[in-house]
Amino acid sequence: MNLSYQEAVALINQLSDALTDEIVGETQVVVAPPAPYLLSVTDLLDDCEFISVAAQNCHQQQNGAFTGEMSPMMLHSIGVDAVILGHSERRAYFGETDTLIAEKIQAAHAQQLVAIYCCGELLEERKAGHYLQVVTHQITEALRPLSAAEMANVVIAYEPVWAIGTGEVASPEQAEEVHAHIRTVLADLFSNEVAETTSILYGGSCKPDNAAELFACPNIDGGLIGGASLKAQDFVDIIKAVPQAK
Repeated sequence: MNLSYQEAVALINQLSDALTDEIVGETQVVVAPPAPYLLSVTDLLDDCEFISVAAQNCHQQQNGAFTGEMSPMMLHSIGVDAVILGHSERRAYFGETDTLIAEKIQAAHAQQLVAIYCCGELLEERKAGHYLQVVTHQITEALRPLSAAEMANVVIAYEPVWAIGTGEVASPEQAEEVHAHIRTVLADLFSNEVAETTSILYGGSCKPDNAAELFACPNIDGGLIGGASLKAQDFVDIIKAVPQAK
């Protein structure tokens, strides 16, 4: 919930002007503006081949009397490509459960939206040493209803809650451990192919000065970027940090 409309438009224009084939390469770049700006952003990026658009949330129903909500059908109708689901702030502030998020993922898929599914542990869960069990439960409960084919439209973002907006960052070793574990869980739930081909992003205070080190880890495919995406140059520098050989 950042930036005025005018600031958001300026940011999108700066970003689209800055990106080139040389910078982007094979990297998929996605922006997730607040709901009031979605239609304008999809229009602004209509001729931009480098950037896709995601919503920050959606409802689990396609229509109905749910005042204040937006449905996957509505998002699809204005050209949105993806939706972020299960973000730690949705879980913490709005009480979203893995069961509800599973319903949202299926609703998003019904409208051909890619689901960017967030998972991750709280600080007390990390300190207690339960973080792998927490992530296993989150992924299993939210993704188990899907088929292996449907997993082609899922991106997973690991966001250690203790490292979001705090300035704390999981070390590359800590992040890699969980990312590798997520692939093991996916292999058990679906197949080795699904585990190998699913993009798993790191989502905890990723910035230009630590992005390259994080992205160099074998199981980290990119980042779910928060505050650093609000400055065009910082976001471009993070995009440049994604190794093209991965």
